Amino acid sequence: MTLDELEIGREAVITKVGGEGALRCRFLDMGLIPKTKVQVRKVAPMGDPIELRIRGYELTIRKEDAGKIEVEPEEN
Repeated sequence: MTLDELEIGREAVITKVGGEGALRCRFLDMGLIPKTKVQVRKVAPMGDPIELRIRGYELTIRKEDAGKIEVEPEEN
């Protein structure tokens, strides 16, 4: 599943970071690295952007970009 499909409040582990060139580098620079835990905190009223909690800070990314990041949801 991709990060944009994760429900609010659920945690997951990043398995693959997609995108090409500068976009992929930007994801990695922001801490979106494989094997990192991420949690969806909020979604804007129109569904875009998405606020994440990762590595102790809040990060907001576009839904389109979140669709390029594959995650494995954690079991509760």
